[in-house]
Amino acid sequence: MKNKSKSTPLAEKLVAGAVLMGAFFSANAQASEVRLNYAFFAPAQTFPAVQMEHWAEELHRRTDGRVTVNTFPGGTLLTAGNMYDGVQSGVADIGLSATSYEPARFPLINLAGNLTGIDVDSTVASQVVYELIQEFPADQLGLENFKVITAFTSEPGYLHSRLPVTSLEELQGQEIRVPGDSTEVLRALGGVPVGMSQAETGEALQAGVVDGYVGSRETLMDLQYARSVKYITDYPLTNVVFVAAMNRQRWESLPEDVQQVIDELGAEMAHFAGDYLDSHIETSLAWAGENHGVEILALSDEEATRWADQLAPINEARLAQVDEMGLPAQAFYERMQELIESYKNGR
Repeated sequence: MKNKSKSTPLAEKLVAGAVLMGAFFSANAQASEVRLNYAFFAPAQTFPAVQMEHWAEELHRRTDGRVTVNTFPGGTLLTAGNMYDGVQSGVADIGLSATSYEPARFPLINLAGNLTGIDVDSTVASQVVYELIQEFPADQLGLENFKVITAFTSEPGYLHSRLPVTSLEELQGQEIRVPGDSTEVLRALGGVPVGMSQAETGEALQAGVVDGYVGSRETLMDLQYARSVKYITDYPLTNVVFVAAMNRQRWESLPEDVQQVIDELGAEMAHFAGDYLDSHIETSLAWAGENHGVEILALSDEEATRWADQLAPINEARLAQVDEMGLPAQAFYERMQELIESYKNGR
């Protein structure tokens, strides 16, 4: 006679329970682990990429390791030309780019960057831009298909040149590399704007193809441009607005507590990026002066007025152009001015 072992009802329940619990914990672990891909077009040493890495580290830490962010600087996943389309189509979960690269997409928000003569550092400008994005409707800003993670700005662009420029006459005919939204600005001041990528600029400066460039001053050290230019004209030109945007569907799929942490980081990262850049610019200027003799040249009050008079029609035209699109250009500009004064005065 064969002995047949039979499972008792209790044993069967324990086994079934263990299977269910294992499945529960496995599913729960998978649900709690979030991986995000975050793309940026410029090199890892640039200040927006430093912000990106800091954001990724903070999100990982504040979610107790539940969220891991894979960062892709230097155009390794998406480039400046396809950043926001790539995020919208899901190639990356998050993309960081300069809105000025897509002027038709972001006409209202680009007013925060392409109006000239606004004397403001990156810390103030970054907080102002982030707050404007919170206050104005997403569809007016061109951001209705995205969740904005954070936003910040460079400092205003300044003229960096081989030869000293302290008057309109001294700028006449000089060939200067400019970002797209500074083309009209430089032309109005008498210079010859040259369009080229940041990657091409260093070589063009060394070879003497251009006489200088318009940009923020950390590039003197970060991109070694201080080897080629010797003067900075202290007059604020256009700015660059950066927006980090997440795919809307990906955002909605995240657990609520993760969404909460990301929201908390938004304003913090705007301040971090601006403060980091301003501090870094001080270091860059000191390094450029000490190692390469780069000088900052001030305009006289009379000359600064001449520059402002030359540029005022461009500011007016840009406001009018956005207003004609049915967007609240004047309200945006006035609120921006209010916020600048508020942040300058310590909020």
